Amino acid sequence: MDSLLIITVAIVAFALIFDFINGFHDTANAIATAVSTKALKPRHAIILAAIMNFLGALMATGVAQTIAKDIVDPFKLENGSIVILAALISAIAWNLLTWYFGIPSSSSHALIGSIAGAAIASAGFGVLHYQGFSKIILALIASPILAFIVGFIVYSIFKVVFKNNNLTKTNRNFRFIQIGTAALQAFSHGTNDAQKAMGIITMALISANMQTTTDIELWVKICCATAMGLGTAVGGWKIIKTVGGNIMKIRPANGVAADLSSAFVIFGATFIHLPVSTTHVVSSSILGVGSSQRVKGVKWTTAQRMIITWIVTLPISILLSFVIYHICMLFV
Repeated sequence: MDSLLIITVAIVAFALIFDFINGFHDTANAIATAVSTKALKPRHAIILAAIMNFLGALMATGVAQTIAKDIVDPFKLENGSIVILAALISAIAWNLLTWYFGIPSSSSHALIGSIAGAAIASAGFGVLHYQGFSKIILALIASPILAFIVGFIVYSIFKVVFKNNNLTKTNRNFRFIQIGTAALQAFSHGTNDAQKAMGIITMALISANMQTTTDIELWVKICCATAMGLGTAVGGWKIIKTVGGNIMKIRPANGVAADLSSAFVIFGATFIHLPVSTTHVVSSSILGVGSSQRVKGVKWTTAQRMIITWIVTLPISILLSFVIYHICMLFV
């Protein structure tokens, strides 16, 4: 077995590991509000999220193609297989580190930054597709801001529409509704986040001359969807605690508003084939809902920590993958 084939097999394995980690790292996104309001028991919530993540991952490929071709040209990438392998190792390392400390960081930021850093290490700054890369970065920056605004507006509407309703009865009804919105949010997560590993595997196949287009093979879709679903089934309890309780005290109406807001933003991004950080979209929608309800009720110290992680993930992942690429080249 030649070295290129070995590296390609390793990339596929690491990409599926990344998707698996992404599943348990981001499980909290879909179910934290439903668990915190007791709309769903934790085990039931995780099963629901795993199924919907799997189904969502099979439904779209636009984001995968964006990852495969808009950051760098996979057909012209020098030492492409090593670049992709280094990017995956970097993204996985950052995901595991932030998961260990219970910080809701962005798998998307980590992966995209890692691809850029390893590619720069291979061929310099000129290798980046700046138009496509800038478009992706803009989506990553704008989506949490949009989620905050949408969350604020949606809950403001809720306050007007349900202001005369009995609070106990309204909360009970919203708990039932929240089962549906949690499922919707998990499905939206699958349509966007699982696509990233699909794009990476496609880049690897192109670099190894095993594929001549950026079309996503069926086996790649099924493998990535399965890895995402299994990872979701494992769960990410540290992050569930942060998203579900450390931002604000979430009631069923808050949870429904946050779920609808974040699902709307993620579906919109998937529709225009842009990757977003589901972690930051969900967290920002909760912040928007909390600000609409009562600004002082939001735990802004937690929000501050998430924002800092949001800012530093991209440059850290670029530097980390840059170093890992050069380490990998020592063994080639």
